[in-house]
Amino acid sequence: MIPLGLQTCSLNLNRGSKELQPHGTVEFPCAGFSSQYTDRADDAIPWHWHEELEILYLKEGSLKLQIPEKTIPLTQGEGFVINSNILHYAAADPYCKLHSIVFHPSLIMGNADSVFAEKYILPLIGCGRFDGCRLPLKDEFTAAFDALASDAFGYEFTVREALSRICLTLYQSYAADRDGYVRPDQDSARIHKMLDFIHEHFMENLDLTLIAKEAHIGERECLRCFSRVIQVSPMQYLIKYRVTQAASLLLKNPDKSIAEISIQCGFESPSNFSQMFKRYYRCTPREYRKLNPEKQK
Repeated sequence: MIPLGLQTCSLNLNRGSKELQPHGTVEFPCAGFSSQYTDRADDAIPWHWHEELEILYLKEGSLKLQIPEKTIPLTQGEGFVINSNILHYAAADPYCKLHSIVFHPSLIMGNADSVFAEKYILPLIGCGRFDGCRLPLKDEFTAAFDALASDAFGYEFTVREALSRICLTLYQSYAADRDGYVRPDQDSARIHKMLDFIHEHFMENLDLTLIAKEAHIGERECLRCFSRVIQVSPMQYLIKYRVTQAASLLLKNPDKSIAEISIQCGFESPSNFSQMFKRYYRCTPREYRKLNPEKQK
C-alpha cells in the first residue's frame, strides 16, 4: 500500500512538455516519489518541466540528469534541486532507485504577498543563476521524505519545515544579493515552441527548416539552441520521440501491424523503423511486443 503522501511516478505531459499531473493537493501541494529505473529507452524520464521545484536523491545506483546546458552525473547518496520551470531529463546509468519530492513554491511562501514570498521564495525561483544545484542539507530532505512516506499525524509540518530550511539555504547561496532576478529565457522559450511543434507533428515529414521556422530562427541557430539546451540535435530528438511513441502504440494496439505503426509515427519504411527501434530498445519491434505482453491493452 502506498502512503497518502507518496504518489506513483508517471508523467502526463502536454504538447509543450509541461507536466500536467498534480503534485499533492491544492491544500498541500507536495508529493514524494520512490521509483526504480533502468537504462532501457522506455525507462528514461523524458524532457519536461513544471511550476514546482523538484528535489532528487539517489538511494541506490547512478543517474545522468540533464538540465539546459548541463549534464550532472549523480551516484548513491547524492541529490540535486531543480528550479521551477526548468526543463529536465534523466536516465539511469544503468540502474537507480530514486527518491524525489516535488513541491509548489506556495507550500513554503503561502500567498504571494507574504514576507516569505517577496523576500525569499520569489527572488529564489526568479534568480537567473539558479537553474539547479547539488542538494544541500541532505538530512532535511530525508526528514521530509520519511515524513511523506510515513503519513503520520502532522507530517505536513515536518515536510514544510524541512523544505523551508533547504529553500532558505538556496536563497542564501543564490538570491540574497538579488543578482540576476529575472531569468534569461530566450533559449527555453524557443525550445518549448520547437518541442511543442515536434510533439504535435512528429508523424509528418519534418525537417530542420520546419522545426527552426516554428521558433522564428534559422537552421544554424536551431542546431545551436538544441545543442545548448538539451545536448542533442533536433533530428535526433525527433527520431527518439517517434520511437518512444511507436513503442507505446505497439503495446496499446496489438492488432495493428508493425508496418502500420511505423508509417503512423513518421518513419520512411518498416525496415528503417526497425533499425531505429533496435538502436534505442536493443530489440526489434516484434520482440518488444513479445517481451511485454502484460503491458498490452
